[in-house]
Amino acid sequence: MVHEIENFYGVYLLYNVNPKFKGRTYIGYTVDPNRRIKQHNQGVQAGGAYRTSGKGPWEMVLIIHGFPNDISGLRFEWAWQHPEKSRRLKHLTRKTKKEKQFEYRFRIVSEMLRTAPWNRLALTIRWLKQEFVREFDPKLTPPLHMAVAYGPVKSKKVKNIKATETKGGNTDSGEDIDADIIAAPVSKHTRCAVCMKLIMSDSQSVSCYRPKCSMISHMTCLAKSFLTKKQEEKTHILPVDGACPRCSQQLLWGDIIRHKHGCYQTLTEVTEEEDSDDDHWANELQTQVT
Repeated sequence: MVHEIENFYGVYLLYNVNPKFKGRTYIGYTVDPNRRIKQHNQGVQAGGAYRTSGKGPWEMVLIIHGFPNDISGLRFEWAWQHPEKSRRLKHLTRKTKKEKQFEYRFRIVSEMLRTAPWNRLALTIRWLKQEFVREFDPKLTPPLHMAVAYGPVKSKKVKNIKATETKGGNTDSGEDIDADIIAAPVSKHTRCAVCMKLIMSDSQSVSCYRPKCSMISHMTCLAKSFLTKKQEEKTHILPVDGACPRCSQQLLWGDIIRHKHGCYQTLTEVTEEEDSDDDHWANELQTQVT
């Protein structure tokens, strides 16, 4: 079964299965993994990268997705490609002579997932090819709020549909809306469960994903309430987990974001400023084909 995801932002690892170049790897960024692997295997003329052109076939074996926007994904891509140049990864040892490229790339990304600011994102580590699956070193297991998934993934196209309310109270958008992906909009009288002020915009709200719990709050209010005093002193913006202010059940921030898809980007815009040291990726932006 192919898993479909809206607003897809992913960084992938390619593995070369051509006997002449077997074992080579390539790291890239994409918003459409199925289209991107075809481009790589069809060459530069089809939109593939110069470094992979004419050296296929390539297999997309691993992809990290769930980034809030393309900037966040591209920064992760650049650091994974150039760990020796990233200030956050300079503590990592370089590739050894006995270490194969694939094992080296996997070791680096294992470290990255546990390193700030990436260790606070609601990422999914997805193995696309069963024969390439590796177990994480016990010392390098991903944070609990990150999911490890298996199998193919597909970027789901999202249309901007503004549903208009009819007299009967139903919506007439011309298309069905998946209730599991898009939560019901808040009413004009809905108050934040944390600050008790009216929630003026549905896009700025989040809700509890526990059954029968009707908690709704401002995204920033809930994030702040989840952060401990110690974390706030470190100027963290994104929490990892916390207790629901209504049902008191422990919630993972990543699951809250997945519950209401699309509300992650605004909150993370502030955290992007912390990554100014990794802006080298911008020099590569013009060569990226999504």
